Amino acid sequence: MVTLITGASAGLGEEFARQLSAKGKRLVIVARRKDRLEALAKELGNARALALDLGKPDSAKKLMADLAANDESVSTLINNAGFGAFGKFAKADPARLRAMIDLNCGTLTDLCAAVVPQMIERGRGSILNVASTAAFQAGPGMAVYFATKAYVLSFSEALHEELKPHGIKVSCLCPGPTATEFGEVAGFKSRGMFDKVSMAADKVVEIGLRALDKNRAVVVAGPLNKTGVLLTHLAPRAVTRKVAGMIKH
Repeated sequence: MVTLITGASAGLGEEFARQLSAKGKRLVIVARRKDRLEALAKELGNARALALDLGKPDSAKKLMADLAANDESVSTLINNAGFGAFGKFAKADPARLRAMIDLNCGTLTDLCAAVVPQMIERGRGSILNVASTAAFQAGPGMAVYFATKAYVLSFSEALHEELKPHGIKVSCLCPGPTATEFGEVAGFKSRGMFDKVSMAADKVVEIGLRALDKNRAVVVAGPLNKTGVLLTHLAPRAVTRKVAGMIKH
């Protein structure tokens, strides 16, 4: 039995690998960057690295075939792979937007679909899907990214209820701004506010793993982010979408 972690070459994925490795879990870590992934696996000692672009079609099938070839079954799935892109929708590259949807939503769903039947048969298993506080409101300037995370949140909550009777834990982790490479990859023009409110990746992962252990359906990382999410429920949507657009500048 293995713990499968996607997007494990940096940021939250790398930190998930470190913390779960320290707990003695046997890992399969997946990401595009082979050199970083293999270096991490070598350092941890109880991880197998698999370099794979999960944004490509049928990548989930290729991943599951690789696991089967190595006689590995997934006890815990950490669905962390994903990316964002900053900029006006009208000026965005449609191919990059579609790639974001395919990775953030499509592959995440495919992997859940691949492991759930085996978990039901065993009567146990755990799935942690990484969403974002972006899931709770619209995000001008990152319209598609925010929408993908809303999907992850809704999907995870439904899965939590469906799989609870089968002894399977499903949690959705919703970080706010976090000190990772996310901002650089997304192309933020200025990181002033983002950096000021960013949490450390290790703290976010600790919160997520505790929530998964307790089978909490949704966990928002950090008191500041919890306050922000609460305000999104109280404030008019016309206000929350403006505030969401400001935090990236």
